[in-house]
Amino acid sequence: MESHATPDFDNHAPIGVFDSGVGGLSVLRHIRQRLPHESLIYVADTAWMPYGDKATATIRERTLRLAESLLDAHCKMLVLACNTATAAAVKEVRAQWPGLTVVGMEPGLKPAIHGSPRRKVGILATSGTLRSDKFRLLLERYGAGAEVISQPCPGLVEQVEQGALDDQRTAALLRDYLTPLLAQQIDTLVLGCTHYPFLIPLIRRVTGEQLTIIDTGHAVARQVERLLDERGLRHPLATSGQSRFYTTGDPRVQHPLFQCLWGEEARLDYWSTAPPPARPAP
Repeated sequence: MESHATPDFDNHAPIGVFDSGVGGLSVLRHIRQRLPHESLIYVADTAWMPYGDKATATIRERTLRLAESLLDAHCKMLVLACNTATAAAVKEVRAQWPGLTVVGMEPGLKPAIHGSPRRKVGILATSGTLRSDKFRLLLERYGAGAEVISQPCPGLVEQVEQGALDDQRTAALLRDYLTPLLAQQIDTLVLGCTHYPFLIPLIRRVTGEQLTIIDTGHAVARQVERLLDERGLRHPLATSGQSRFYTTGDPRVQHPLFQCLWGEEARLDYWSTAPPPARPAP
């Protein structure tokens, strides 16, 4: 695959984060909490959501295109806040821009298996993540001696994207997906999609409080911090960073959901594969 030239990176530059939709906000909030001085650009590829039921080649093409547009916006680091996009394309992103610092997502099987008293772990994920070579290799690497029960969850991403975090259909889907796992007496549950942490309160109604739930957002934020320090990319000033939000869909339609999930004022603008217009500092 052709390798693209990577621009020089400025430690004042923002970190680019993207997902197929709003799910990556669950990762972004951990990055914001851990690195309040960094500026962040978040892109939701809402026009192409969901990724989980699309062909790998389609997801790969979208991931590469979004990565290129974030580089055009002078991002110093890229976070693929999407398990499906990571599984489909993280190798290709790193191959095309060898100098770019890229952080991807993967289901937290390692901590789940190591911490499982009975070595019985369930995982909720999209079909795209579960059928990927990356997930297969993850199972081969960490799954020996453990029972890992995988559950694809069609429809859950769409429910989160509609803001239906506590309605009857979402609850019914979760019961359908969790009941077989609970019947096999799992003691640990891995959330293998960044949309799913927004459903933890509803998940707890089905599972109770005894089940350990693994959300990898904390671990990703720690990795982002480690790589910023290792590569000299941390923002040098103790000022509060800006968070900017974009969607490839209709910002007017998406704004209420962003506002709800982010929990504070979040201006939402349209994102194309061209870089966004510079926003003046307040």
